[in-house]
Amino acid sequence: MPHRPSKLLARSVGVVVAVVIAGWFGVPNAIADQSDFSINGPHAGTLVEAGNPVAALPAAIANPSRPFTAGAAGEAVVPGVLRLAGSPQGSDPADRIDMTLRKGEEEIEEYDPWEPYNEKMFSFNHDVFDRFILKPLATAWDTIVPDAVQRSLGNVFENLAMPRRVVNSLLQLKFKGAGYEVTRFLLNTTIGIGGIFDIAKEAEVPRSDEDTGQTLGVYGVGPGPYLILPFLPPLTVRDGIGFAADAAMDPLSYVIPFAAAAGKTAGKTVNDRSQNLEFFESVEENVIDLYSAVRNAYLQRRQRAIQE
Repeated sequence: MPHRPSKLLARSVGVVVAVVIAGWFGVPNAIADQSDFSINGPHAGTLVEAGNPVAALPAAIANPSRPFTAGAAGEAVVPGVLRLAGSPQGSDPADRIDMTLRKGEEEIEEYDPWEPYNEKMFSFNHDVFDRFILKPLATAWDTIVPDAVQRSLGNVFENLAMPRRVVNSLLQLKFKGAGYEVTRFLLNTTIGIGGIFDIAKEAEVPRSDEDTGQTLGVYGVGPGPYLILPFLPPLTVRDGIGFAADAAMDPLSYVIPFAAAAGKTAGKTVNDRSQNLEFFESVEENVIDLYSAVRNAYLQRRQRAIQE
């Protein structure tokens, strides 16, 4: 019995090593041809990750690791949701956000049979959890911690998510994507000092954001009903299953106590929120029906991710 944790750790390390070796076979092609990725748009690094547990916030609308295409005159277009007019980094988000909600080119079925419950939970997440807990913490964090440190912490959290991205890239037969992710991890872990610095970005190595919910969709699993849970991002039943599987791919969860893992998640959430205070505020001020906007945006983004 005393040897059980060490055996579990050894198996986990073995899986990660095997995945890394498998992904590495895609590196030569990844370096030679980057044509199958489209991480475009001047604001890709300024929008919060949809994995943020603030389900009610516009995190579902804009995900920096999900590609979006550049429209005319340099504007960034999040398909089917909103436009971000091109402007230099650091300008007022309100000046670069056209919050005109519009239907996408392809209609997405918004299957929401639990809407009465979902709306109540959405309201709790947004009006209680975020307003009175998360936003004040993020505001204090933003005041105390320099922007450069916040970005570095974000880089570290992103670097630690490598196993999830590589595993799902391989399951989706995106070998170039797996190669890119292994390359990014090696560069950022070594030269980038454990991911503190995003050296791979400077080297123009593309990034992806594959997850288990997306993999299930690629293999034909339907999304199921839309679902809002307390403290979690918007989900469908399929993505909820994927969310649990992705959490199991966090290597730190096998080597640190539960309390420490929860603290890491909380730290990532507060740090993400602190980097997008003005952007979130602009979205909230300009969207009339935030629940419907987030639902529509989330479902369209997930559908697009599966089709890419």
